Amino acid sequence: MCGGHSSNCTLSTLNARGERVSYRTVAGRGQAEIVIKKSRFIAHVAPVASEEAAWAFINEIRAAHSDATHNCFAFTAGAVQRMSDDGEPSGTAGRPIFEVLEKQGLSDTAIVVTRYFGGILLGAGGLVRAYSQAAAAGVEAAGVAEALPAVDLRVRVDYALLGRVQYLLQQHGALTLQTDFGQEVVIVFRVLETDRDRVTAELAEASAGRIAVEPVGTALVGPDLQPIHRQ
Repeated sequence: MCGGHSSNCTLSTLNARGERVSYRTVAGRGQAEIVIKKSRFIAHVAPVASEEAAWAFINEIRAAHSDATHNCFAFTAGAVQRMSDDGEPSGTAGRPIFEVLEKQGLSDTAIVVTRYFGGILLGAGGLVRAYSQAAAAGVEAAGVAEALPAVDLRVRVDYALLGRVQYLLQQHGALTLQTDFGQEVVIVFRVLETDRDRVTAELAEASAGRIAVEPVGTALVGPDLQPIHRQ
């Protein structure tokens, strides 16, 4: 289990070579509210691609709820994990929120739980339960998506090899993103990261080493190779 206010553990699924082959994240933004003894707990959940994106989301919620008693949070973004009790008793807010991320195996996800105090003290145990329940409800509202790491690649192909290259890409289930026809054909395509080396090797073999494969980007995708978080 991940521990502490910051750690380098990962919540993704790794293969035998230590490569990330799949992971879970939230499908989009979500919000849920629960009321316990007149205190309102509002969970805000969002996918975050980086630590900077996580802080931007947290600050957005803080600004929107600047009159709240507390804005407690936890997030995981890449290898970075952070949590905050924001004035609640130590370990009663940020940790329970983070444990929701752990238990659901979520990566690249931020949760902020806003509390408006209702006048009745909940005690440490009550706070832990409230923040945990609110965070879980927020994740349920956002939805969970299974993601696979993919890579976008570019090749420049002579017309004589075009048919062979297109067939090879089709055999590997590649998604063609762009094709430009000029003196040569430039194809940008996407494959799963786990297929990258094999596709590169077969392109080199098919062209007697004349085709160079250039990486142009990465994406987290669903089974259809489309990004799970579309802009």
